[in-house]
Amino acid sequence: MRARRRDVCMWIVLTEYNAFWCGRRVAEGVPTGCGNARLWGVMIRVERLTKRFWTERGEIVAVDGVSFSVHAGEAYGLLGPNGAGKTTTLRMILGLLEADDGFAEVVGYRTSDQPLEVKRRIGFVSASSGTYPWLTPREVLWYFADLYDVPGAVARRRVSELIELFRLESFVHQRCATLSTGQRQRVNLARALVHDPPVMLLDEPTTGLDVLGSQVIYDYVRHVCTAGKAVILTTHRLDEAERLCTRFGLLHQGRLVQQGTLSELQSATGCTRLVDMFLKLAEVPAGFSFGD
Repeated sequence: MRARRRDVCMWIVLTEYNAFWCGRRVAEGVPTGCGNARLWGVMIRVERLTKRFWTERGEIVAVDGVSFSVHAGEAYGLLGPNGAGKTTTLRMILGLLEADDGFAEVVGYRTSDQPLEVKRRIGFVSASSGTYPWLTPREVLWYFADLYDVPGAVARRRVSELIELFRLESFVHQRCATLSTGQRQRVNLARALVHDPPVMLLDEPTTGLDVLGSQVIYDYVRHVCTAGKAVILTTHRLDEAERLCTRFGLLHQGRLVQQGTLSELQSATGCTRLVDMFLKLAEVPAGFSFGD
């Protein structure tokens, strides 16, 4: 019963978030994605993105000519086993890693030309996202609002709203070092929204989380998409991707071997499950494992 109440509370929180921000952005004359968000056009564009690394054993092509696009209100699952190139692709979209060929654009800004403009328009959450142990959740939100140049009055209002929406009140003055995994997760989710970005990048966000923690991520993705944000989610857990994403790109050894909706992939492969269709498309031998 307690878990049920927690799930319902989180659903209410994110529903309130959607309604609030859609209303505010309409009042400011900014598109919200409420309704048919696909009419907005492409929010993320990746074209022939390539990254090579050189080791003692020679050249390794970590990402090999990857191309895809993501619209507002859409969750795109970039899927594949460990080492497929998922995180490397996200790092190039973020501008943390320079591409050897191709390019990435976020809301019309090319990463290679305007990396700071790109970073201002992205909210990033990953399994390895930490919190500053000696800061409180409130201080973390203020710190990131300042990093993103959110005006003082706007930051004050937004920090208060996110604290309320993500139910951080009971521990907002505790140092983050004292928080549970689930509490730190909620702080990071709020932190990623403090500058109200139109694009979200989620890198293996459910790794290490229990069932309830994973459900918070599911609700977060679904409702943030409803608010009109474009989402890329990377994971090697294909079962959870089916719950979270509207379209999928299947990566294997740095190459995008297939992409489309679940029904499109089912038609192309004759398989019903993502695991089976990935193994078929990538021509992976029997016994291959995606890992935990």
